[in-house]
Amino acid sequence: MSESTENKKGRPTPKRKEAEAARKVASLAPASTKEEKKRAKDAARAGRIAARAAYMRGDENALPTRDKGPVKRFVRNYVDSRKSIGEYFLPIIFVVLFLTLIPSPIFQIGSIIIMYGVLLISVIDGFFLSRKIKSAVIAKFPGTELKGIGMYGWLRSTQMRRMRSPKPQIKVGESF
Repeated sequence: MSESTENKKGRPTPKRKEAEAARKVASLAPASTKEEKKRAKDAARAGRIAARAAYMRGDENALPTRDKGPVKRFVRNYVDSRKSIGEYFLPIIFVVLFLTLIPSPIFQIGSIIIMYGVLLISVIDGFFLSRKIKSAVIAKFPGTELKGIGMYGWLRSTQMRRMRSPKPQIKVGESF
């Protein structure tokens, strides 16, 4: 027989109250009052707000892995220093949506042509932007892995400037 079963023999099974009391004493979570829980909740909220603000500012420590590093910062600045048709795609789609509601076939077909035209121009712009980003990264950071860099820049360029995160560090036309 094992030692653990031998040690248990010879004593009665504990009552439910005793077992629950022993579990409460051995609990990992400290017993806390409503005030302590509220303070902990407020501290956690303040921490989340501070982390979000640091992320939006572009602090390196607060960025997720996909946005970290000098190369990604360079790509973000490269994209943010120029305008692209992709950042206007969403507002154009809303205009197209309203134009399709007009019961005239000319407006409906025209709006769909506009939508696909802007989409095509956005994809072509993204292709050339990706190539420019890769060549600029090679020039500035020789020997850097380029996998995903072009797509990272293109996807950032398709977001409206106000909606980009982390927030743009530089203005349009500004050199970096």
